[in-house]
Amino acid sequence: MEKSDIEKIEEIIKTRKKAHSWYSGKSEVYKSFVDMEQKTYVDGKISKLQKEYIAIGISVVINCESCMEWHIKQALEGGATEDEIIESIEVGIEMGGGPATASARFAMNVLEYYGR
Repeated sequence: MEKSDIEKIEEIIKTRKKAHSWYSGKSEVYKSFVDMEQKTYVDGKISKLQKEYIAIGISVVINCESCMEWHIKQALEGGATEDEIIESIEVGIEMGGGPATASARFAMNVLEYYGR
């Protein structure tokens, strides 16, 4: 890995921590977002780790470098292997290259079709 890549990742981490501290003291909307995030990434019908895999793929599709850094770190801390994270990234690659206009209505129809 090149030094510039390491520096970029470390700057993302530093800036995220600074922004978190700053917004936590000034923004109710930000605090609500953090609360929602904490409630989202818990074990439920799908595990916290599975949710991190989903977030990694989405992060790749939307090209959110800060998101990639955070969710890959969270997945690793949750026990993910490198191969599992690579598969999550591959899903993002496929989805970003595939039909980006896939409709949530179609997903709803499929779920209804199978009686879920």
